[in-house]
Amino acid sequence: MQPVSIFLNILWLLLGGVWMAAGWVLAAIIMAITIIGLPWARAAFNIAIYTLLPFGQRAVRRDLLTGQSDFGTGLFGLIGNLIWLVLAGWWLALGHLVTAVILAVTIIGIPFAWAHLKLAGIALWPIGRAIVPA
Repeated sequence: MQPVSIFLNILWLLLGGVWMAAGWVLAAIIMAITIIGLPWARAAFNIAIYTLLPFGQRAVRRDLLTGQSDFGTGLFGLIGNLIWLVLAGWWLALGHLVTAVILAVTIIGIPFAWAHLKLAGIALWPIGRAIVPA
């Protein structure tokens, strides 16, 4: 990881990263309690780690990364993402949007607000995503 990414990740943790990563972990735990929610729990835990340290990483579609479709990127992934959107996705996206608006008020917070906006999009549609180094 680059020194700039390390510095930005430290600032990120202080400016809302811990708060939103905790929200992702809470959503993952709630999904994991129900056996049916295990696929969403796995995706939420992966994105919780990404939310904790977003700089130096990026989220990409798994089928574009591997070059082939799989269970999470096909029809079942679409259905799973729609269920996720109703159950937890919009809550997490709203949290990211509110945090982004608060951070965008200051000049220093603009890069962090932009990262929260990207995470809000992922919060709406997390299944079929892979986190890779940038």
